Amino acid sequence: MERGNQTGIRNFLLLGFTDYQDLQPLLFGLFLSMYLVTFTGNLAIILAVISDSHLHTPMYFFLSNLSFADICFTSTTVPKMLWNIQKQSQVITYAGCLSQVFFFILFGCLDNLLLTMMAYDRFVAICHPLHYMVIMSPRVCGLLALGSWCLSVTASLPETLTILRLSFCRSMKIPQSFCDLPEILKLACSDTLINHTVVYFMTITLGVFPLSGILFSYYQISSSILRMSSVSSRYKAFSTCGSHFSVVSLFYGTGLGVYLSSAVTSSSRTSLVASVMYTTVTPMLNPFIYSLRSRDMKGVLVRLISRAPSLIHRAFGGLS
Repeated sequence: MERGNQTGIRNFLLLGFTDYQDLQPLLFGLFLSMYLVTFTGNLAIILAVISDSHLHTPMYFFLSNLSFADICFTSTTVPKMLWNIQKQSQVITYAGCLSQVFFFILFGCLDNLLLTMMAYDRFVAICHPLHYMVIMSPRVCGLLALGSWCLSVTASLPETLTILRLSFCRSMKIPQSFCDLPEILKLACSDTLINHTVVYFMTITLGVFPLSGILFSYYQISSSILRMSSVSSRYKAFSTCGSHFSVVSLFYGTGLGVYLSSAVTSSSRTSLVASVMYTTVTPMLNPFIYSLRSRDMKGVLVRLISRAPSLIHRAFGGLS
């Protein structure tokens, strides 16, 4: 069998939706629409937070970072998938595949850590309201966001660089629409013990521990809310956590669905659908969840939309 490694010129093949040849135009239009909605919705949240001083709070600061991470997370996989569908191609270069793995892990970890920071923010706001402004100062929020970025890069680098030591002597076909690390490791004919050790260590460190932190935060939040005597106070406290809890459930639910489906069933179709939910649907729904449940966010977005035609006119008028 032909043997290839990191110095070779062999490319990977992303099988993705190649079994659905008759549906290629429909799939292209569907994923393009979803990508545009994801990009526009998350960009609108970022602009809303930047433009309105009432949204300059820790919760919306982390939300704007989450929206940026979601844009980057989706942009890591969807444009290449759209290109392959349009060109009727399955090819992705070795370097391109490693780049996808790096940025997919980076922004996936960043999403995870930012959701943890947002859970901590809600925990402080509800359980320690008198010390909230001191604990969640702008400096602390900035350091937490910077730390999330640094940890995400730290997690992504070793998982990606250890691929360079692998040789591939099997079919270079990946049954996904993007370069998924577990699928790449299945194609290796050299020993992957180090790779799996790094993956498990990073998963526990930056997956299990943050999730445990989120669950602990919500346990403390629920306990504090149940001790409140006023029904209106309970409702207000629950409503401030509702959006975040919905996004957390969607993020971890679809993420677990991807890897459980690949472990439990050998059906590539089931795994493919689960990965699409995780990589495209979840980032697309996040802006809707936050904007529909936040009165402040809805008000700012309405004002931005109403001002959009005049801003576009000024921009194009200046060019003419």
